[in-house]
Amino acid sequence: MEAMIPPRPTASALGSLTPGPLAPGSLTPGPSAPGSLTPGPSAIGSLTPGPLAIGSLTPGPLAIGSLTLDAPVVQAALAGYSDRAMRVMARRHGAAYALGEVLLDRFVAVVGTNRRNLARIAVADEEHPVGGQLMGSDPAEFAPAAIRLVEEGFDCIDINFGCPVKKVLGRCRGGYLLGVPDTALEIVARVREAVPPRVPVTLKMRRGIDDSAESAERFWTIFDGAFARGAAAITVHGRTVKQKYVGPSSWEFLAAVKRRAGSRVVIGSGDLFSAEACVEMLRQTGVDGVSVARGAIGNPWIFAQARRLLAGGPPRAFPTIHEQAEVLAEHFALAEELHGADLAGRRMRKFAIKYARLHPEHLPVRDAFVAVKTNADWQAVLDRFYADDGPGRDPAADVDETADCDAA
Repeated sequence: MEAMIPPRPTASALGSLTPGPLAPGSLTPGPSAPGSLTPGPSAIGSLTPGPLAIGSLTPGPLAIGSLTLDAPVVQAALAGYSDRAMRVMARRHGAAYALGEVLLDRFVAVVGTNRRNLARIAVADEEHPVGGQLMGSDPAEFAPAAIRLVEEGFDCIDINFGCPVKKVLGRCRGGYLLGVPDTALEIVARVREAVPPRVPVTLKMRRGIDDSAESAERFWTIFDGAFARGAAAITVHGRTVKQKYVGPSSWEFLAAVKRRAGSRVVIGSGDLFSAEACVEMLRQTGVDGVSVARGAIGNPWIFAQARRLLAGGPPRAFPTIHEQAEVLAEHFALAEELHGADLAGRRMRKFAIKYARLHPEHLPVRDAFVAVKTNADWQAVLDRFYADDGPGRDPAADVDETADCDAA
């Protein structure tokens, strides 16, 4: 189900940016025995990076099965957020690839013809390659859902074994499956068998249920078993399920995973709220790519900023107030195209609250967007706070407690 998307305004802040292809291929360490792996807390999550030494990063593509991406920085699946509009914004601002919001397998199989439901599986011509993420508990329900996503135009099927949200775990989905390797691997096998060979199958995992030895053993069983059953890449988040979003993500664990993986593709996740953090994760862990989740909500500029740093460019510049206004208007138009005029304002309110973090008066702007009830209210906020130009601020200074996978 493909749809044409309105062209990007030529006055966009990053329209003149033409970064070269990138790849972290030279960062791949040799294999390592996993027995020595007992990661402690990581100090990197609280990192405030200074100037980066990136000369060792060699430009080139990132391959996920049949898909060749021109940069190692991608947008993660975000429940309730990464719809077609957000993905297109991410791609226009430099994301090499983006995943749709996590969807329940049984929902996809019976999505019907309701516009609101169809919007959740809508794909735009300009966003290929694009991935769809599935979450569920019954292996038998994954295959028909994966087939449906491929029929709708998704180029890759991702399976969520990482969501730590309580009600998801209570329904034996997401991170729960890290505790039952046989079921998890049956899901991988069934999806791989169901979709055409040209369509890569990938996984999203956390580093385990908790930090116990038993949990670590189950992690490695699923990790190695998924690749053995045809997974093209695995995204690993450096927190445990028990941690949820509390405490730092262990980048030391990600480095150990990549050492064990060797040439197999590993994408890192966790604590990526700035372009500098994206580059630091690539440099410090050796992962093949990084997946930006909460750090991309209301901040599509993070992708072009990361490309610029990886290409040896200057430190990031935060978008000005007028540049922010242009992107807000662009995102709103995409949301209106997808969801309709009546729903666009309500749908965009949660995005606008995140965009407000870049405004120098971020708290009043946030509160104004929270109060938006109509499209006229939306425009009134833009007229009040975005009419006069000025420098933007660093959104990474704010803690983001958004859950990225609550699809239950």
